[in-house]
Amino acid sequence: MKHVRTAHSLLHNRVTFHQAAPDLRSPSLENPAFDDQPPSPQHHDFDENNDGAFMPEEGMQLGPLFRTFHPLLTGRKCDIHGNFINQNVPPPSRTEASPTDWTPYESRVAFETAEFLYTRNQMSAAQIDTLLDLWAATLIQHNDSPPFTGHRDLYETIDSTPLGDVAWETFTMSYNGVKPAEDIPPWMTAKYDLWFHDPHLLVHHMLSNPDFDAEIEYVPYRDYTNNDQRCYKNFFSGDWAWKQADIIAEDPETHGSTFVPLIIGSDKTTVSVATGHTEYHPLYMSIGNIFNGVRRAHRNGVVLVGFLAIPKSTKEHLNDKDFRNFRRQMFHSSLAKIFESVKLNMTIPDIVRCPDGHYRRIIYGLGPYIADYPEQLMLSGVVQNWCPKCLNHRKNLDSGGPSLLRCQEHTDLLVQELQHAHLWHEYGIIQEVVPFTNDFPRADIHELISPDILHQIIKGTFKDHLVDWVEEYLLLTHRASRAAEIMDDIDRRIAAVAPFAGLRRFPQGRGFKQWTGDDSKALMKVYIPAIKGHVPRDVIRAFSAFLDFCYIVRRDTLTEDDLTQLQDALNRFHQYREIFKTTGVVPDFSLPRQHSLNHYFLMIRLFGAPNGLCSSITESKHIKAVKEPWRRSSRYKALGQMLLTNQRLDKIAAARSDFEARGMLQGSCVSDALRALKNRSRELPDNDSDDNDNNELADTLQALPNRLRINERPNQSVEVDAAEIVDGPAAQAHVELAALPIPGGAHDVSALALELELPNFPTMIQQFLYDQVHVGDHEAPDFDPVAAPSFMGRVSVFSSAAASFHAPSDLSGTGGMRREHIRATTSWRGGPARHDCVLVGTNNEVNCGLDGLAVARVLRFLGFKYRTKYLQCAVVHWFSYVTDSRDPDTGMHIVAPSTNDDGTPDISLIHIDCIFRAAHLIPLYGADFLPREITPHDSYNVFRAFYINKYADHHAFEVA
Repeated sequence: MKHVRTAHSLLHNRVTFHQAAPDLRSPSLENPAFDDQPPSPQHHDFDENNDGAFMPEEGMQLGPLFRTFHPLLTGRKCDIHGNFINQNVPPPSRTEASPTDWTPYESRVAFETAEFLYTRNQMSAAQIDTLLDLWAATLIQHNDSPPFTGHRDLYETIDSTPLGDVAWETFTMSYNGVKPAEDIPPWMTAKYDLWFHDPHLLVHHMLSNPDFDAEIEYVPYRDYTNNDQRCYKNFFSGDWAWKQADIIAEDPETHGSTFVPLIIGSDKTTVSVATGHTEYHPLYMSIGNIFNGVRRAHRNGVVLVGFLAIPKSTKEHLNDKDFRNFRRQMFHSSLAKIFESVKLNMTIPDIVRCPDGHYRRIIYGLGPYIADYPEQLMLSGVVQNWCPKCLNHRKNLDSGGPSLLRCQEHTDLLVQELQHAHLWHEYGIIQEVVPFTNDFPRADIHELISPDILHQIIKGTFKDHLVDWVEEYLLLTHRASRAAEIMDDIDRRIAAVAPFAGLRRFPQGRGFKQWTGDDSKALMKVYIPAIKGHVPRDVIRAFSAFLDFCYIVRRDTLTEDDLTQLQDALNRFHQYREIFKTTGVVPDFSLPRQHSLNHYFLMIRLFGAPNGLCSSITESKHIKAVKEPWRRSSRYKALGQMLLTNQRLDKIAAARSDFEARGMLQGSCVSDALRALKNRSRELPDNDSDDNDNNELADTLQALPNRLRINERPNQSVEVDAAEIVDGPAAQAHVELAALPIPGGAHDVSALALELELPNFPTMIQQFLYDQVHVGDHEAPDFDPVAAPSFMGRVSVFSSAAASFHAPSDLSGTGGMRREHIRATTSWRGGPARHDCVLVGTNNEVNCGLDGLAVARVLRFLGFKYRTKYLQCAVVHWFSYVTDSRDPDTGMHIVAPSTNDDGTPDISLIHIDCIFRAAHLIPLYGADFLPREITPHDSYNVFRAFYINKYADHHAFEVA
């Protein structure tokens, strides 16, 4: 479709914004109106013919999707005064600094040293001093010194960084209600300090971050597939942002502005149990405009706002009604106070520079709130065991009928009309709680509570419910000793699963107390085959339906067809979970976290794909913002040290963004130094007096490559077991061999045939070469070993290959790319051999259950040169599908090792380009107990049939 440029009308006569105080209960001591606010910036008349407005009214085609944009809040560019400008002009310069200005650092080496020591290595002050002393010792003879004299010099340089400098602010809160005449509880007299960054300034820093350019959206939109189905992905693709824009656009003065919703999250975290149960309550913030992948990748897309106070009480008063109400209301009053700086610009535009360098008129709003269930109850003022999203009674949450959703207007009406006891027992409302959102326009806390995949689905429904119910079932249907034997066998089955990229190991089964979200995710991948044979069929089907729901809801993009599949999975789960009620494991299913699954369909339509709003995002942020700074502290009055650490980390991150935006961090420090030396050699004059200098410089340049190894920064951010997150844009899937072959040199064909116990290996190479020669022939002649090309040269053997593919639903880079390693080695980490399985692309003539994908086990990765080409291939043992359809209980395909007519293994040589990705197989254990001596390395050797594990990761779920 042609990209049509249209202009949107502007209102030229400006008026002062006024908004009366909302007619709602307020959590704050004051709830001022917006009267007497200064007028917003005047806008000059603008020639619409020269506007260059870029938003097409009728939408535009984006690959397979058709996108329509909000017609009024169009994210138009303006100048620093808020006047709209021609949309085609380049942005003003961000800085007058030159590409060689590293202020406040002396050089690139100084900056990267500071970043390495403080951010990446987190070296202590004493160790920094030791390292710099050693460095100085090597430079004294050259009359030179390191970039810093010691840790104080390093810290002072970081502190002087002007970028990312948002100061910490504080305020104190205390109880101001009625106190008893004597024996006043300590919590009533205590003062509680809260530390925070101004959210208004934080948003300015986030919006001006050039790292987010091309990964941010300025206009709410709706995506449609070719068959006119809605498609939900990033936050701005949902209906909530569009509806908010509709409300904002009722004021014509906001037309052309950009809506920036503030996504807030908070979650208590414990940093030390052994030394007194030290806990903190961090508050985080993101913006809804950035892509979900950026928020999940933690590239400064989630920032620390502050630390909320945690009121403490003696055991005597812990359950006191007044204390609990004080704790709740202090939480809301704190949030209202912290975010009051952005309240004005929720109706009056704020002029802010954006990642592309242009200024825009920004309208803020409170967006979804990321929280676990206890925090959701605190936020919504709802009683324990009730749902914060709907009015279903706590004793019958899954009533089967449609749920009436809560809204703040209805809650306030009930509070005015009903007594405390009636509110508590019939509606689950805590009368005394006034949500902080009541102080802000267009905000309803019941609507804003976001989906929480981690606590509602993974930890809640799966681990705390289903897994525990299986154990309860075994105890109810078997004597205790027999149930223990079965649970031990389940643990052995889990421990015997073959290794796989990114798969967490359970060498001792599940018998440990401290479960993390990652533990639960890992158990989900292998649990169904482990319990099959020990529990009824309906239990297996309940798990299968639930995992289908879990994996569908965690997709990066969801269409209406996906929502239909999601509803089908939920219906099947509700049908088969009845086995736990009929067997007496549970009396009913009125469980808030399981009940929350019913609300995902609405929340996906409102907020886009839920993986962009999961509490795993904030929990991961705990590591960098809370736990690591706490470990770096002296533990004495640790919070102050943690605040300083976070401020320095923010400054270093902001400096890196600025240097990268100016193109100053290309390559590495060593490559920069070599380039400077080469430039210097070219600039030296060519005369006799400088011959010595020229010769010395030439000798230095010639010797350096032999003494230095230039280590460029890898194109990845994090390693997850054997799988890697690949940063950068999406790319075509591909497989490449390891950089180096295994030590010992190349093999000849005959020696390799003996090692592989394949007498016909030379013929296999002939067949492989024949296939490469005729790869594009539609009518290739039959293979004839006599006439086919032969090869008797040297062959290199590789221990692994890496498959890179687009898997945005898994832990991946901002472009959705992920890399996993496929092993084929005679000894893995000094132990037994490891030969992974793969999915192989085949032609349509091959009958297999995965739409042209066959399963094989890699015996060796090989590479050799034939004529002018270097060929990369793999020796594979094929598997065959036992049936054409999936197993009806587990929902997984079943395969078995394939053999030839004479009973020998079916082995071939294939090009590595045929390999799609790794495959994970789990044995069919049956009903028999697993021998104790079976290890993960035996898994593929001793069993006769296997499930293709579609739950190994989200990409596998889509293809397997």
